[in-house]
Amino acid sequence: MPRPRDGFSRAGFAVWETVRGRSDAAFRFLWDLEVSGRVPEAPFVVAANHFSHLDPVFVGKAMGPVRYLAVDEIYGNVGWFDKLITGFGAIPLSRVSVQLVALRTADSYLRRGGAVGIFPEGKRVWTWGEVVPKRGAAWLALRTGVPLVPVAIWGTQDAYGRGARRIERRPVRVEIGEPLLPGNYPGHPLQASWPMIEDWRLWMSEALDRLRDEAINRKL
Repeated sequence: MPRPRDGFSRAGFAVWETVRGRSDAAFRFLWDLEVSGRVPEAPFVVAANHFSHLDPVFVGKAMGPVRYLAVDEIYGNVGWFDKLITGFGAIPLSRVSVQLVALRTADSYLRRGGAVGIFPEGKRVWTWGEVVPKRGAAWLALRTGVPLVPVAIWGTQDAYGRGARRIERRPVRVEIGEPLLPGNYPGHPLQASWPMIEDWRLWMSEALDRLRDEAINRKL
């Protein structure tokens, strides 16, 4: 597993910003992408639901350059892919052991004014609610004193969900929620992370229900 960089590579940051700023037409054509909500000023932790490998792309499109904590199972198969995703800011994280290097890298990047993304479900899921969300995103936000920004993604499960063999043209919606502020969750981060991630879960359930209903109504 690659060792994480201390900061976002200049090349990766420049490419991400360039593509994000010039890809509106492509995203509208390929996925009829719509983004709602306000992007806060960094630093912040992004916590999104996770249906697809495409989710980091859509979060990046909506939020700007985000360094993601990415589990180790995606590394080690293709060398150029490892270099590509770490160049674009991914922070390798072990699924089976505590990775102090990864957590310190994320902590340092947030304290320097960056944005870090985590999927609290810990893996791609078939449907929302099938796993209990982990509290790492909340813990990191509380530890560094930055907001936790909930982001709901709907449609990527149809565009390129689990079990899919190819990317499909399907509508995708991204909704950015109001930040959950550390000051509203007093106490030690280990304990305060429970109510914060529960508030994230409740918001996410409501947002995904709303986005699902809107998708159904558009088809009628």
